[in-house]
Amino acid sequence: MTTHQQLYIDGGWQTPAGAGMIPVTSASTEETIGQVPEGTAADVDRAAEAARRAFDGGWGETPVEERAAWIEKLAGALKDRMKAVARTIAGEVGTPIAMATSVQAGLPVMVTQSYATLLRESKFEEQIGNSLIVREPVGVVGAITPWNYPLHQIMATIAPALAAGCTVVLKPSEVAPLNAFLLAEAAESIGLPAGVLNIVTGYGPVVGEAIATHPLIDMVSFTGSLRAGKRVMALAAETVKRVTLELGGKSANVILDDAPFEKAVSAGVKNAMLNSGQTCSAWTRAIVPRARQEEAIEIAKATLAALKVGDPFDPASKLGPLVSAKQRERVEGYIATGKAEGARLASGGGRPAGLDKGYYVEPTLFADVQSKMTIAQEEIFGPVVSVLPYDTEAEAIAIANDSIYGLAGGVWSADADRALGVARKIRTGQVDINGGRFNALAPFGGYKQSGVGRELGRFGLEEYLQVKAIAR
Repeated sequence: MTTHQQLYIDGGWQTPAGAGMIPVTSASTEETIGQVPEGTAADVDRAAEAARRAFDGGWGETPVEERAAWIEKLAGALKDRMKAVARTIAGEVGTPIAMATSVQAGLPVMVTQSYATLLRESKFEEQIGNSLIVREPVGVVGAITPWNYPLHQIMATIAPALAAGCTVVLKPSEVAPLNAFLLAEAAESIGLPAGVLNIVTGYGPVVGEAIATHPLIDMVSFTGSLRAGKRVMALAAETVKRVTLELGGKSANVILDDAPFEKAVSAGVKNAMLNSGQTCSAWTRAIVPRARQEEAIEIAKATLAALKVGDPFDPASKLGPLVSAKQRERVEGYIATGKAEGARLASGGGRPAGLDKGYYVEPTLFADVQSKMTIAQEEIFGPVVSVLPYDTEAEAIAIANDSIYGLAGGVWSADADRALGVARKIRTGQVDINGGRFNALAPFGGYKQSGVGRELGRFGLEEYLQVKAIAR
């Protein structure tokens, strides 16, 4: 068992103000695999003060090349720890080890390195008329991050913040916090200046709210549920902090009548199952021509049957467990609601045979789903995909937009121009056409109640910069 008894504050390990500890549970064995400190508001005070000293002490004024070099070193230190990160997250979250290695451990390295490169290419001053326009760091950033892609979401905040010249107080998810200590070790190993990165573990109502309201913190970046995001935004408004939010999603995979049907359905289902469905941008609504719904169901069932559910440390496993008992209960509740409201359960819906330990749920497929049903409106965050039939292209677009969310989506058509036309009409922050590949330099974020602001690439960097006009 991995036990951490200290917090990473001001460049070193400090004893927390309280004596409480938070247990970390294995998603696949239900056993306690670690403990971290239960941080308090007093710990946030120390972290915020350290971050403010580091910012006022000159981190934001360091030359661009120097900051880029620090970020590059941090990327290298994370790369050296990829195996440990992958195994840690496979245990905490239940992500299968192959995906934990390539995505959970690999993506944070790529994102961090991208900001070293981007920083060297960026211009922070320009002349407009008689004014010098200067982009300066916001200041101290409070980062509250989730458990589903824990280190990726941490670095998608920290890397651009540090690149911009900000300092950071981080609260990782209490559900999957062990990976954040590997980040702290990486920062310590490269000698990152004291106070530039501070990590306080704890619960949202205590540590998260202390960050959102702290007078020394200038900005809050939050990734998580819609409910918690609304709370963070309300608290941050008391001191008029800048806020970025990356919240829920209920993304649609729109398959037009001329699409490469088998590929579109199969790819969409796999997308919905990524990380056992615990992905905010997952295409959980498959929108298909009514005349081909049964064909879509058969393709989807075959795709799901080929996804081996099992121990995340087994290289053959494609789907692991859900992260916790609470999350499994939530997903099972939605499955029961779907059946009660008249959706047809086409496959799955229970617990996999032979997996008595761990928070497993079978990959689940619903058919005959109507847009106003609960399972088509609310984010389930589990391995559940719904098939919604349509009669016309206009109806397909209307169904795709019939959501309070607007995070991601897909469009499939044999006609690239037609697909692009539909993609333009879908009110989401990103849309993939015919399985377009993930782009770590493109902006990631949502419309509507999926959030405020963008992550990744230069758009992510801009979130952490203020603009000043100096007339002369």
